[in-house]
Amino acid sequence: MDLFPSFDDEPSLNAYNRLFNALSLIPISHYLLALSILSAIFLYNFFEFHFLHDLLTGFRGSPVVLTHNHSSHIYNAVVSNCRILHGRYLATPWLSSPHFQTVFLNFFGNPPAFSYRRQLFHAADGGTMALDWLLSSDVSGGAFRMCNSISKDDTTPLVVIIPGLTSDSSSPYLKHVAFSMAKHGWNVVVSNHRGLGGVSITSDCFYNAGWTEDVRVVIDYLHDKYPKAPLFAIGTSIGANILVKYLGEDGEKVPVAGAVAICSPWDLLIGDRFICRRLVQKLYDRALTIGLQGYAKLHEPRYTRLANWEGIKKSRSIRDFDNFATCLVGKFETVDTYYRRCSSSSYVGNVSVPLLCISALDDPVCTREAIPWDECRANKNIVLATTKHGGHLAFFEGIMASRLWWVRAVGEFLAVLHSSPYMHVQKKIENPGSTLSLVTSIDQGPYVNVAEDGMVAAAGNEHASDNHIEDLTKLDKIHNGNGHKLVPETEQDEHETETKSVIEPSTVQVSKESKEDIKDAKSIDVISPLRRWLNQLCRQNSGSIWLLYCIAIATSWPLVGSALRLLFGKKKLRRYPNAGR
Repeated sequence: MDLFPSFDDEPSLNAYNRLFNALSLIPISHYLLALSILSAIFLYNFFEFHFLHDLLTGFRGSPVVLTHNHSSHIYNAVVSNCRILHGRYLATPWLSSPHFQTVFLNFFGNPPAFSYRRQLFHAADGGTMALDWLLSSDVSGGAFRMCNSISKDDTTPLVVIIPGLTSDSSSPYLKHVAFSMAKHGWNVVVSNHRGLGGVSITSDCFYNAGWTEDVRVVIDYLHDKYPKAPLFAIGTSIGANILVKYLGEDGEKVPVAGAVAICSPWDLLIGDRFICRRLVQKLYDRALTIGLQGYAKLHEPRYTRLANWEGIKKSRSIRDFDNFATCLVGKFETVDTYYRRCSSSSYVGNVSVPLLCISALDDPVCTREAIPWDECRANKNIVLATTKHGGHLAFFEGIMASRLWWVRAVGEFLAVLHSSPYMHVQKKIENPGSTLSLVTSIDQGPYVNVAEDGMVAAAGNEHASDNHIEDLTKLDKIHNGNGHKLVPETEQDEHETETKSVIEPSTVQVSKESKEDIKDAKSIDVISPLRRWLNQLCRQNSGSIWLLYCIAIATSWPLVGSALRLLFGKKKLRRYPNAGR
């Protein structure tokens, strides 16, 4: 008996013929409609749309979830008075997808129209960073106005913004937050990373995802320059990781009164695993890699000399780029080593500054899996605000997508913190001379040497007193949303009488007393490693160290005895000058 009848049998052929005849009677338009519906369902899930959910909930949005310590004064006295953080977030309906929000922010973004004024900050190693200023007086009345300068005694709050990976002050989201803070009466400065913002690389020292030295020296400079102005900091994406790591490294010593971290990656190792997990994340990985390669192309001579240029050109992921560039420049053994050492999650517990952290749970770049929930809850200085939607640095709201929710939330938080008694006050350092020798680079390593963008290495601070600022009269770069315009020094000299700088030119010089302190600090620094080694050796094996002491005394006694005899013999001769005559 044949259990599987042949398709050649007449009954089977008749059945299939009838089926095909029936299907052929269905109009082609119906097939196209069914295909469209299936494609829409696939794309709806692939791009993680939530429009239907918003529609069914009456476009009320999702509540903001606040994670904090129950005894936190920052929450009880500051965040509890923030209406926006205790409200709900509703994404722009036609951007109800984290991917659409993120892409729209980077390609359009609806940024406000204004221009910065630029200072050039010269670091100790010879590197150059652009400080782009927007003062409250520049945007007062809704129109841009040139102002004269900032007084040393000015008490207007000052906000330092740290951009994300390969971003500079012209990025739409940075222009949103800068304009909003200036509009509310605060002075704003965007501290561009090395090699970004149209400034050339001038040294072999570069920054990466954990490079905190540039942030440290810029904040210290601003605090010294304007000591009466409360200083706040905002970090975005990789800039948020750098900011949190810096706050954790320096603890009570930071001169920052309050800080905000937006869409931080927190744990770079988890983020690396996440960004290559799904197809849509791989698209982001590839897009970011192309951006890094484009930046590397701008500084090809240094990359060719200091990194694996052929490997950089062939990179297909951020991990490949870090392997051929970041690790070689930063002297990291492996890419995983770099990710572990530069992640800010391990520094959260040491943050001593009021810190608001904002993240979206549907962030397509920085996964929710890396958020240090327990560490944030254990630290009384930290409040973590998470939203169900928002994308990466986007959080568009309103029917026209003209505003970013997190910008409003940050402005309200900093305003309430500024009017409260809970702003952080820098802990005074008893012996400032000894701190000059401290090395605060990534993982306490030496200064690096390679040209890289938002994911490349570091360097030391042997000449920490040589940091200084060059004013706009040396190099004037005023840029807006239409691009960058670089004014040569010769042309600037011709128009010098017509243009006034926003920021006063200044140079941090070292006095004779400071130079002597630096020399003393360096001499102390030479002895301190040996002392730390001996102390560690004593703790590890106290019995063996006493044996070493005995051996040292026994072997050196002939020399010591000869020296003592010579010393006391000379004293005896001076006491009895006529002896022996």
